[in-house]
Amino acid sequence: MHNSIDLHMHSRYSDDGEFTPTELVEKCIASGIQTMSITDHNTVRANKEAQKEAKNKGVCYISGIEIDCVFQNTNFHVLGYGIDYDSNDFVEIEKNIDDQSFDASLKMLQETQSLGFHITENDMCKVSKNNFWQGRWTGEMFAEVLLNKPEYKNHPLLRPYRSGGAKSNNPYVNFYWDYYSQGKPCYVKIEYPSLEDVIKIIRRNGGKTILAHPNVNLKNHYEQLHFIIDAGIDGVEAFSSYHTPSQAFNFFREAQDAKVFVTCGSDFHGKTKPAILLGQHGCFVTENELLSFLKECLA
Repeated sequence: MHNSIDLHMHSRYSDDGEFTPTELVEKCIASGIQTMSITDHNTVRANKEAQKEAKNKGVCYISGIEIDCVFQNTNFHVLGYGIDYDSNDFVEIEKNIDDQSFDASLKMLQETQSLGFHITENDMCKVSKNNFWQGRWTGEMFAEVLLNKPEYKNHPLLRPYRSGGAKSNNPYVNFYWDYYSQGKPCYVKIEYPSLEDVIKIIRRNGGKTILAHPNVNLKNHYEQLHFIIDAGIDGVEAFSSYHTPSQAFNFFREAQDAKVFVTCGSDFHGKTKPAILLGQHGCFVTENELLSFLKECLA
């Protein structure tokens, strides 16, 4: 297992991340990670600080971003590596999400209330007060508020996410997936760019495009992977904390057959996904096999 490389992690500039870019570099060093990339959701703000700190500490840093997009009416995440993070294109990506966030957050609040929970704007402002994205409330934030309300200690909807429950390993993000992700009761649509447009944007800025944690978004429609590869994606994050070894092997084999890159990433966030550790992606390929991809991103 090769865990000295982790190409998928999030800083506080993500709407669900916890740590500063500098703290992530320090955590990578403590975890034995020698090559890293911070891939925040729809923003490149972490890259300058992280790149500088990594260079000072002798860690190889690859610039990154994770962009929400749509393909065949399904939401996906595309990782962009080796990008020119000073490009105005990424300012526009961030602005698109920011402009829609507050209205979407209020709608999510209404949907959460319709589940029977008494939860207020004030509750959400308290939990998000130190966040970079002030106007954006995530499913994980709703989970944090609800799971910490004493009056809901024994609420049946929350029981699976509490200690000992079936979904208690990553309670906040599991609650998000069950109630706020696409197709779920509290889902609120945000207009994302198309997969094809995201591929163009990343390539225009010198980057490589990788489909993030495919098992999460394909939702058993694995045939879509072939269409995504045909759309021009450069590679697949076969090795992820969300993939079983057999799933990872299948994605690895699909990528090899299609002659696209394979990458590895934990998707470390901090408190929203406490069971996920840096370097936890189960990658079984050697550094040499990843070297051609890393060289292209650093070129």
